[in-house]
Amino acid sequence: MQRFTFTADSSLKPATIEAAGHHDVPSNCRNCGAAVSGHYCAQCGQETRLHMPSLGEFVHEFVGHYVAVEGRLWGSLGRLLFRPGALTNEYLAGRRRRYVEPLRLYLSLSILFFALMKFTATDVVHFNTKKEADGKAVAAQQGKPDAMIIGDADDLPEDMPHHTTLPAPLEELAPGLRQSIDHFDRLSKEQKSEVIRASFFRYAPYAMFCLMPLFALYLKLLYLGTGRRYGEHVLFALHTNAFAFVLFGAFLLMPEGFLKFALFCWLLAYLPWAMKRVYGKSRWGTAWRWFLLVGLHTLSLAIAIVIALGLGIATTH
Repeated sequence: MQRFTFTADSSLKPATIEAAGHHDVPSNCRNCGAAVSGHYCAQCGQETRLHMPSLGEFVHEFVGHYVAVEGRLWGSLGRLLFRPGALTNEYLAGRRRRYVEPLRLYLSLSILFFALMKFTATDVVHFNTKKEADGKAVAAQQGKPDAMIIGDADDLPEDMPHHTTLPAPLEELAPGLRQSIDHFDRLSKEQKSEVIRASFFRYAPYAMFCLMPLFALYLKLLYLGTGRRYGEHVLFALHTNAFAFVLFGAFLLMPEGFLKFALFCWLLAYLPWAMKRVYGKSRWGTAWRWFLLVGLHTLSLAIAIVIALGLGIATTH
């Protein structure tokens, strides 16, 4: 069996350390060659007790790196889901090693949410067929309150000239946009739904992630004079939006009923409770800030989703 050791120039040469002896602490780090005396190298941080990893260790490393499925995950989720604002306070207090990093937690839960949406075939936008539109028109004539006609009743013919009118500045900025919109109008209802669905899953995750700095900016403005740094607001934004991904994912899987209503109530109560715990204002001070924050974020979210869907339509050929 071949042996290796480190010389003064830190190069590997055949010599003294048996492969079977890798569990023993060597005198020099096998990565950088520095002298070691414990379980980790003080220079590069590599473990000193090395062995060939098993398949189970490879799987554990993969899952731990991308999903962080260890004790830290359960502690993080427990505080995130059932103690509004507690996870943010723990991080601000310096107790960070025991919890999943905020950005990793947000990204992991957002990926799971959008994957769940995709695999459950959730409709993003539904276009009525001609039969559905006619049925709603009849219902409207009969005075039924829930009648609303959504979408066109007929598709446009392929040879129909351009009918979309855009403002002149927009026409100059995006000269091909009008043609893309006209082409989208000529698609069938099923094709339109597929285009919008594909656009949503392509752009919406990026749009929602880009809203995090804006959400934090709203908090910064709402809590001017409190001495809070912008990074603290970003931390709060990551945690609260990660919670929202979990709740919305539960809505997709849960049937209509009391439990779903209870989750909706918890979703409404969570943000002001978290704001009160983290920022410490009075109930009235928290209430009006929560109202403005929800309004601003909802508007920003709607604009971001419209832009994401518009990008999909604009690239339709």
